[in-house]
Amino acid sequence: MAATGQTQNRMISDFADCKSLIIGIGNSGRSDDGLGWAFSESVEESELYRGDIVLRYQLQIEDADLISAYDQVLFVDAHSGRVDRGMRCELVDPHIEHSYSTHALLPGAIVGLCKELYDATPKAYILMIEGHEWDLKIGLSEIAQTNLSRALQYFQEEINQ
Repeated sequence: MAATGQTQNRMISDFADCKSLIIGIGNSGRSDDGLGWAFSESVEESELYRGDIVLRYQLQIEDADLISAYDQVLFVDAHSGRVDRGMRCELVDPHIEHSYSTHALLPGAIVGLCKELYDATPKAYILMIEGHEWDLKIGLSEIAQTNLSRALQYFQEEINQ
């Protein structure tokens, strides 16, 4: 997942005090793959967060330019593996991917490209929300809805500290 693997108790609490961006990744037409979008849309509707929010089906090299203008970035995506409490937030480790395709890059690759191309390294986190269903279907599974609620509660608590 291109993260350091280490979680911290108060990771994103300073999101309210800097120029920040949330990137919701996913596809709402693929059931729980829509978790990143559902999170982003819920945050936007709540009006608790004053930063910018964008939705992506997947990350692409152009997103390195986008994030170069921000101090902090929160990538939010569905996760197919098990995670404690149904969600986990980790610091993203910037790295460069050497491949023949720029299709579906990981957050660490986007931050690495941002550093290499624009000499900017925003503090970046990945919020992984556990999902279970990936069929072509609109709407989240019950488990994903529960995990989404946990992730939203975590985010709200963090930015209000």
